[in-house]
Amino acid sequence: MNAVIIAVLVMLILSLMRVNVVLALVAGSIIGGLTGGLSFEATISSFTEGLGAGATIALSYALLGGFAVAISKTGIPQLLVSAILRIVKKDGESDRAGLGKVLIVLILLTMAIFSQNLIPIHIAFIPLLVPPVLHILNLLKVDRRLVASVLTFGLTAPYILLPYGYGFIFQEIIAIQMKAAGLAIDMADIPKAMALPVLGLVVGLLIAVFFSYRKPREYEDRQTDMFEEKVQVKKRNIYFTIAALIGTLIVQIPTQSMVAGAVTGIAILYITGALKWKEADGLINEGMRMMAFVGFVMISANGFASVLQATGHITTLVESASAMLGDNKGMAAFIMLLVGLIVTMGIGSSFATIPIIASIFVPLSMEFGFGGMAIIALIGTAAALGDAGSPASDSTLGPTAGLGVDGQHNHIWDTCVPTFIHYNIPLIIFGWATVMMFG
Repeated sequence: MNAVIIAVLVMLILSLMRVNVVLALVAGSIIGGLTGGLSFEATISSFTEGLGAGATIALSYALLGGFAVAISKTGIPQLLVSAILRIVKKDGESDRAGLGKVLIVLILLTMAIFSQNLIPIHIAFIPLLVPPVLHILNLLKVDRRLVASVLTFGLTAPYILLPYGYGFIFQEIIAIQMKAAGLAIDMADIPKAMALPVLGLVVGLLIAVFFSYRKPREYEDRQTDMFEEKVQVKKRNIYFTIAALIGTLIVQIPTQSMVAGAVTGIAILYITGALKWKEADGLINEGMRMMAFVGFVMISANGFASVLQATGHITTLVESASAMLGDNKGMAAFIMLLVGLIVTMGIGSSFATIPIIASIFVPLSMEFGFGGMAIIALIGTAAALGDAGSPASDSTLGPTAGLGVDGQHNHIWDTCVPTFIHYNIPLIIFGWATVMMFG
């Protein structure tokens, strides 16, 4: 059996059995490497070599977590919480409670969308905004699976469709890798090709919001060490916090470095006196602890990806599938989308999946007679599949990091499974329909 399928299945099954995701990735890597013909030593070597690729990402998230906690100490999140509480009222029984629920969901959805295209801070806003509003979510009995679904939608749909911020990077990678594989395209065609697949994500979001998770769900109102301390909000600190956010963007956008952006933001907060120098060590440690799980999973996922590539079975998987298809274009498109789902579920990154699959999918798709727009939709959808629902994806790790600070939100069953069902299923349906429409 193909090593890629076995490795991903082992990782997913262990994760569903509530084995730590990092351990599941390591186990999947070892079994996949051995199945793919690598020796134990070669498997460990490939896994270790791949770890370095995730170090920058892990450091970025740790520093962004520190920046988020630093901002929280200026009292800005408390302003948001106080405003919502005035609408909801403390007993949570007001007839305006529904308005409060809608308001929270819209704020989080808007921030998630902005974090990809307009203010490219990615998941850094989650530890800043989500933990402070957990108390209100508990009062309103909001199902956290709903919030996880909303956040994951905002973290995925915008970059797939809109060519700004992370969306520009995603679409640029598609264009570059397709050209390298022998098919030059116009980047302006990518949003057109991805519009219908993104509509599938919208359908999944609507189902999650209005059907799957609309019923109340009880949570204990637990206090956490983080964000329980009341902070006096000073007007000058609000201005300095805004300056820190702007400074972060000014540095991050041209450098494409979340590390440089986070360091800039933290530095501005301390230089301006919005935060005390003596608090620096404690705040950074708090942020790192909060985002440590995300960082370790991302590092492990890069090792996992390295082993899969070393086996050579990704290419074998596609070739084996295409050999069974004959001239059936519809089945060929469906199988290639499934391959993208399997690869991205294991690696956890749609961005990293594109170079792996484009070199194989472009010539194979051209051989089947697909046109340029169809191939764009095929590669874009295949790469995006699995980003929602993968235990190793930052699009699921981010929501869990915010919603799970009080220990009442499970990464696999409360984030990954709901987002997999509501987004990957409609995405594969709408993506396949797009490929056949343009084909």
